Amino acid sequence: MNIKFTLFLAFICSAFMLPAQAETPVPAESYVYIISPADGEVVHSPVLVKFGLRGMGVAPAGVDRENTGHHHLLIDVEELPDLTKPIPADDQHKHFGNGQTEAFVELTPGSHTLQLLFANFAHVPHNPPMTSQTITIHVTE
Repeated sequence: MNIKFTLFLAFICSAFMLPAQAETPVPAESYVYIISPADGEVVHSPVLVKFGLRGMGVAPAGVDRENTGHHHLLIDVEELPDLTKPIPADDQHKHFGNGQTEAFVELTPGSHTLQLLFANFAHVPHNPPMTSQTITIHVTE
């Protein structure tokens, strides 16, 4: 393997290994909320979920700017993940690391809970954690 290729691989690997930062402060009176759908609403899949934020800004994952972060949508999650570690990425923990403020989400028919969890550049929740109220929606066929 030549040196240029080795350096290129090292650069790529380091770009995707973001350091965790568990103590990212939150400005007073900042909060996150779900704009839509409304609690109790009957919807069809895919569901357009719109994310709301006050008192902070949205920045993509990997961009470490003060008073910013990005959204994570928790679907049918009964207990919050470990708030000192990066949020898992799976079907119940959707990451919006490109700075999205809305997304279409495929959901099966039935009742589902939705909650937002705002996190820093490394997907670690802020301190104190910024979570929305949990809403319940009903998806029809």
